[in-house]
Amino acid sequence: MASTLRKVAATGLSGTLAAGLATYYFLKDDGDTRWATVRAQQSAPRRAKRHLPPRDEQIKSLQTESFDVVIIGGGATGAGCALDSVTRGLKTALIEGDDFASGTSSRSTKLIHGGVRYLQKAIMHFDVEQYRMVKEALHERANMLNSAPHLAHPLPIMLPVYQWWQVPYYWFGIKMYDLVAGSKTVKSSYLLSKKSALELFPMLRGDKLVGAIVYYDGQQDDARMNLAIALTATRHGATVANHVSVTELLKEKNEAGKEVLSGVKVKDELTGNEWTVPTKCVINATGPFTDSIRKMDNPKVKEICCPSSGVHIVLPGYYSPEQMGLLDPSTSDGRVIFFLPWQKQTIAGTTDLPCQVSHNPKPTEDEITFILSEVKNYLNPDVEVRRGDVMSAWSGIRPLVSDPNKADTQSLARNHIVHVSDSNLVTIAGGKWTTYRAMAQETIDAAVKACNLKPKYEKCQTDGLLIEGAHGWTPTMYIRLVQDFGLECEVAQHLAKSYGDRAFAVAKLASLTGKRWPIIGIKIHPEFPYIDAEIRYGIREYAMTAIDMIARRLRLAFLNVQAAEEALPTIIRIMGDELKWSQAEKDKQLKAATEFLHNEMGQMVNRASRDKLPINLSKEEIQLYIKRFQIIDKDRKGYVSINDIRRGLKEEGEKDVSKEELHEILREIDTNMNGQVELDEYLQMMSAIKSGHVAYSRFAKMAEMEEEKHEREMLKKHISVERSGGGL
Repeated sequence: MASTLRKVAATGLSGTLAAGLATYYFLKDDGDTRWATVRAQQSAPRRAKRHLPPRDEQIKSLQTESFDVVIIGGGATGAGCALDSVTRGLKTALIEGDDFASGTSSRSTKLIHGGVRYLQKAIMHFDVEQYRMVKEALHERANMLNSAPHLAHPLPIMLPVYQWWQVPYYWFGIKMYDLVAGSKTVKSSYLLSKKSALELFPMLRGDKLVGAIVYYDGQQDDARMNLAIALTATRHGATVANHVSVTELLKEKNEAGKEVLSGVKVKDELTGNEWTVPTKCVINATGPFTDSIRKMDNPKVKEICCPSSGVHIVLPGYYSPEQMGLLDPSTSDGRVIFFLPWQKQTIAGTTDLPCQVSHNPKPTEDEITFILSEVKNYLNPDVEVRRGDVMSAWSGIRPLVSDPNKADTQSLARNHIVHVSDSNLVTIAGGKWTTYRAMAQETIDAAVKACNLKPKYEKCQTDGLLIEGAHGWTPTMYIRLVQDFGLECEVAQHLAKSYGDRAFAVAKLASLTGKRWPIIGIKIHPEFPYIDAEIRYGIREYAMTAIDMIARRLRLAFLNVQAAEEALPTIIRIMGDELKWSQAEKDKQLKAATEFLHNEMGQMVNRASRDKLPINLSKEEIQLYIKRFQIIDKDRKGYVSINDIRRGLKEEGEKDVSKEELHEILREIDTNMNGQVELDEYLQMMSAIKSGHVAYSRFAKMAEMEEEKHEREMLKKHISVERSGGGL
C-alpha cells in the first residue's frame, strides 16, 4: 500500500513539474523589451544628475577649455562617440555644423535591424564577415530597445509569399535570423496562412498569395534618438554644440618630431564668431562629408566615400495596419522595399542610387514614382495608390565607403571602417544606425591607442546604459500625464513616447487651453498631437532655428509637409518670444523653413508632378469649374485675389483666418507665383484631384461651397410668395 502511494505521489510530483515547466516556457517573456527598463536600471550606471546647460554655456566651454577628444559630426555615430568617450572619463566635445541628426541620421527607414539580407548572403556564400556583422547588429538591436524603450519598440514585419516553393526557403532564412539573435531575439517569427495574413494586413493583394512569414525587428524615432544620445552625453559632462562648423585642423610637432593634430578652428554659424579649440584627439564622424574633413588633414588623400541616395515617402496611415510592417524582397529591379507604419502614418522606401554629396539632398519625381509603382504591386485593387497621397518625401545620403586600410580601395566596405591617419585623425565611416554604439566603442578604442589618451575607465561603459528619458519610463506613464496635468490622452501618449520621463518637464511648460478639457496643451496643428510646450522645451534641447524644430524636435516636416508649413507661423512666434527674435529674424526663419519644406521635404516635387499633368476634364466638368470660378471672382477681374479668398472663407463661417493661412491657400494653387489664382491654374488643380495626383485642396473645397451657397440664394429668388404659403 505504501509503495503504491509513493508511486502515485512520485507520478503526481513529476506531472506537476512537467506542467509547471510547460507553463513557464509558454508564458515566459519572449524577448519583449517593453519592461526592460526595470532590469536595465539594476545593472546600468546611475543616472547623471547634471542639468542641460544652455547653448551659450556650451559655446563658452568650447571657447575657454581644452579637451581630450573633439568629435566632428553630430549624427548618430558622432553622438555615440561623445557618449562613449565622456562615460570613460575623457574630457569630450562634440561639434556639429548644422543640427544634431540634420543629415542621414534623421532620414533613415526608422528600423533597428540586424539585416535579414546580409544573413542570407552569409549563409549562401559561407561569408563569416557578413555573419559577424549580423550577429553584432542583432546584439545592438536588443541594446537600443532596452536603453531607449520610449523611443524604440519591437515591430512585426510581414514577408508575403507568392510561390509555394518560397515558403520553406524564406521560413528557413527567418528562423536562422532568430537563431543567430539567440537570447537577443525580440520575438519569435511565425508562419501565417493566406487567410490569417489577410486578416492581419487587409490591404495586401491576395489573388496570388499563398501565405506569409512574420518576423520582428525594432523601430525608432531616429532624430529624437540621435538627440537623446547627445543629451545623455551632455548630462555626463560632455560639451556639445550644434551650428558650429570646423574650418581648419591645427597641427604641431610632438616629442618625436611628427606633425600631429593639436586642435580645431571653428566658427559659430549663428553669430559668425571664430576661435580655436585645443585637443589631444580629433574624431571625424561626418558621414557623407567624411572626405571633406580628411582633405583638411591631407589634401592629397584619396576619397573613400561613395554616396548613395535613399528616398522615402510618407503616405496616410490607412495604407498599412497600425502595428504591422511589410517587406517586399523582390522588387522589379532587385531592391528591397519596406512599407512600415510610423507615427500613425505609413513610410515606404527605399531607393538606392549613386548621388553627389550635398547638404540639401532632394527627392526626385522618378524615385517617388518608382516607390509608388512598387507599392501598387502588393496592395489590393481597393487601395488606389495615388500620387496625391504622398504627404512628405525626403532623400538621405548613405555614406558607403571603401576601406583605406586595405590596398584595394575599389571594393566597398560592407561594414564600418575606422582609420587613423599619419597625423592621428581618427575617421569612423560607413556602418548603419543600428550599430552606432558598437562603432563608437571601436572608434574610442582606436583614439585612446593612437593619441595615447588616459581614460578613467579603459573599457566601454555604454552597453546597457540608459539614455535621456528612459530611467523612469513605463508603458503606462502617459496615464499620469493625463491625470496630473489634464492633457488630452493622445497628446500624453505622444509626449511619453517622445520624451520618456522628461515628458513631465515638457508638460509644465504647456499653456492653458481655456477649455473644460483638455486643461493644458494647445496644439500647433489640429491634426497632430504636437503642443506649444514642445517648442519651448525644444529650445532647451538646443533647437536654434525653425528648421531644427519642425524637422527634428517635432517630426512634423517628415510626416506632413503641408501641415508643417501651416504650423510654421505659430512655431516661429513662440520661438521668437523665447529667443528674442526681431521681426527681420522671424521673416528670415520663415523663408528658410519654407524653402526647406519645398525642396528637401518634397513639396515642390509634389507640385511639379501636378503641374505637368494634362487637363483631363470633360466638357461638363470644365463648365462647372468655370462657373465656380466666376462665383468667387465677383468683380469679374479674370482672377481670384487673396481678398476674394478671405471673403469666401468668412462667408463659410471662418472669421479668424490669419494672413499666413490665406497665403497658404493661395500658394497651393498659384503655380506661376504671381499672387493670384487664374482660371487655368484652378482647372489644373481640379484635373490633378480627379487623377489622384492631389488628395485635397482647400481652395477647391471653398469653391464648391461657394457654388452651393450661390445655388441656395438663386433658389430663394425663384420661389414665389404664393408657392411659399403666402406668409401669415
